[in-house]
Amino acid sequence: MKRSWMTAFGGFFLTALLCSPAWADSLPPQPGVINYSEGQAAIAGLSLNTNSAGSVKLDPGQAVTTQNGKVEMLLTPGVFLRVGPNSVVQMVSPALENTVVRVDKGRAMVEVDQVHPENNIRVEQNGGSTKLVKAGLYDFDADRGQIRVFDGQAEVLVGGRDMEVKSEHELSLNMTGKLKAQKFDKRAFQDDFYRWASLRSAYLAEANVDAARQYAGSGGYGPGAYAGWYGTGWYWDPWFSAYTFLPGEGIFYDPFGWAFYSPGLVWGAPYFYGRGYYGYGYHQFGPGYRPSLALGHGSEFVGHAHMASGPSGFSGGGFRGSAFAGGGGFHGGGGFGGGRR
Repeated sequence: MKRSWMTAFGGFFLTALLCSPAWADSLPPQPGVINYSEGQAAIAGLSLNTNSAGSVKLDPGQAVTTQNGKVEMLLTPGVFLRVGPNSVVQMVSPALENTVVRVDKGRAMVEVDQVHPENNIRVEQNGGSTKLVKAGLYDFDADRGQIRVFDGQAEVLVGGRDMEVKSEHELSLNMTGKLKAQKFDKRAFQDDFYRWASLRSAYLAEANVDAARQYAGSGGYGPGAYAGWYGTGWYWDPWFSAYTFLPGEGIFYDPFGWAFYSPGLVWGAPYFYGRGYYGYGYHQFGPGYRPSLALGHGSEFVGHAHMASGPSGFSGGGFRGSAFAGGGGFHGGGGFGGGRR
């Protein structure tokens, strides 16, 4: 009885915290807001630290500069920009319908979990402008003049010519002669920066489950369910000190294989047992680990991160022996939700 009372009180406290008014020094989630930083990083000469998450924004014309450090920044809902060491990335336009950044030095990686036809998300580099067309993972190396598509699809405008770069292809902007995308081995480029990006994605997936469960209330049913829920958008999780992405409905898998649940389906998500552990059987988070997800009553999700159909690029046809079998793609509304809570 005492344990149940304490559990209920803890859930009530977290729900109240998530739905409380935004902190006075917080920023609304929008393109350019810093979501995480480590090591030596600065904006306009001002160093970033652990308190910068959710409270510092990169304005148009400003650049984030790293030395021995890394930075994660929000773009549109479901799109994360991660800046590697010894890099410079400038904000060109933070508008929702026209989100543009420029990589002036070093590397940046963009994780796209959800993108809409109305979005114009571009990364400028070495005289080229790359539009991120599909959900996926994109790597930009300004020092070597390379654009690498681990997964997804990009449209590169360079020298007045539009070029399509598909999954597992790269384009070298410094090559002589006619520019042409070439296939590459993804495993050969899974370096320290890639593994750090995967680990950040894993933490945010864990934060997603934590936040989505609170918004769903008691399994997503009954009085108080979805309290404070505004639909697709960024939602602040105080335990992870970061914004995480909550889709409006369904389940989205990111390019690393981590799942992002809507409150309506989070009841089927694997439970996590303390920070760093996620999934049935105490699986540990780490680069390359993809959790085995059981979605209630023994049903198994057998799809993967890139099931391509439906308006959001993710099909609903990957459930086996489940009430969710068949159906169209998962999708949600636009805009920003939640705010920093």
